Amino acid sequence: MAFWKQLILSLIVIVAGFAAWVFFVPGAGEMMRDAGIPESIVSRIAPKAEETGDARAQGQQRGEGQGEGQGQNRRNGGGRNGAILVATQAVVQGVVNDRLNAIGTGDAIRSVAVTPQASGTIREILIKSGDRVKAGQVLAKLDSEEQVIARGQADVAVKAAVEKSNLYHNIKSSVSRMDVFDSEIAEQGARLQLQAAELNLARRNIIAPIDGIVGIVPVNIGDNVTTSIPIVTLDDRSEILVDFWVPERFSNTVSVGQPVEAMSVAKPGQMFSGVVEAVDNRIDAASRTLRLRARIDNSSDELRAGMSFSVSMKFPGDKYPAVDPQSVQWDSQGSFVWLVTDDKSHKVRVSVVQRNPDFVLVKADLKDGDKIVTQGLQRVREGGAVRVSADVAANAEVATQ
Repeated sequence: MAFWKQLILSLIVIVAGFAAWVFFVPGAGEMMRDAGIPESIVSRIAPKAEETGDARAQGQQRGEGQGEGQGQNRRNGGGRNGAILVATQAVVQGVVNDRLNAIGTGDAIRSVAVTPQASGTIREILIKSGDRVKAGQVLAKLDSEEQVIARGQADVAVKAAVEKSNLYHNIKSSVSRMDVFDSEIAEQGARLQLQAAELNLARRNIIAPIDGIVGIVPVNIGDNVTTSIPIVTLDDRSEILVDFWVPERFSNTVSVGQPVEAMSVAKPGQMFSGVVEAVDNRIDAASRTLRLRARIDNSSDELRAGMSFSVSMKFPGDKYPAVDPQSVQWDSQGSFVWLVTDDKSHKVRVSVVQRNPDFVLVKADLKDGDKIVTQGLQRVREGGAVRVSADVAANAEVATQ
C-alpha cells in the first residue's frame, strides 16, 4: 500500500478513536478542560455527547459500584466533582537571617612591656610570673651606689648654698645687691641639682606603670640591661579586645556598641558576650574587608591575650513571606507558587530571597495565612478547582508548630 494511503488511514483511525472516546467515555469534557483544551472547543464537542447520550455508557456509569467510583476519583486526582486533591500550608512571616561570623584574635585591654628608664645591673627582682601588681609597685631594682653618692653631693651643695644665701641676706648693708642675687641663684641651682640626683636615684627602681598580671620574667639578677631591654610584660586582662575583619557589605551596618558573641577555641561551647569597641575608618583595598574591635568582659579571668575567637553578630533582617520549600515551582518565566482562594488555584509569581532548612523567604504579593499548595502540584492548573485534604493540612500545621 502506498505511503499516502497508510497516512490517510491512520488519520481516519485516530479521528474515529477520539470521537468514540468523546461520545462514550463519561467525563470526557471535564478531562479535556483539565488538559488545557480551550472551552470554546470543549463546549462544541462535550455537550453533543451529553445530548445524544449513549444509554449504555450512562447505564454503565449509574451501575458502577462505590469502589469503582472511588477508583475513578483517584484517576481524576482524588477530587470531588473534578476538584484536584491537594495539601496546603499557610504563609507565615519570616525574617532574613543576616548573621555575621568571623575569626579574630584577642588581646588584653592594656598590655605594657616594662623597660628600665636607665641602664645598669639588676640587683634585685621583686616579682615572679603570674603575680598581680598595682600601678607604682616596684618590680626590680638596679645598682644605685653611684646615684646615692651623687644625691649626697647635691644635698651638701644645697646646704652650702642656703647658708651663703642666708648670710648675704643678713649683711645686706656690707655686700652689694648683686652678691645677694648671685647667692639666691646659686641656691636655686643647687636645689635643682638635688632634684636631678633624686630622680636619677629613683629611676634605678623599675616601677609597674599599670595594674596587671606579670608574664614570664626574661632577666636575672646580675644581668646588665639598657633602656631598650624589656624586663617583663604586664597584661590587664579584666577585659579582652578581639580584632576581626568583616566583609565590605557590612560596612554600613556595623557600629560602635553593637552586641557581639565570641567563643574561644580553648573554651568550646562557651559563649562570651561583648560589644563593638571600635570600627576602622577605611576598607582594606586588598581583602575588601573592614576591621572591627570588640570588647569582651573577662572578670572571671578565663581568657588570655592571643587567643583565637570565633565572633558572631546578628543584624535585624527584613520580613518576607515564608513558604514551604516544596511549594516553589519553576517554569520558563521563573519561580511561582500556587495560591488557593475560594477552592480555586492561582499562580503567584515569587522571587526567592533566602533559602532556609524549613522555609523559603520570597518576595511576592502574599500575606499571612494565605494557603499555598505543597502537595498534589502535578495536576494543579490556573483557575482549576481544588480540594484541600484535611488530614494532610492538619499534619502540616502540626509540623510547623
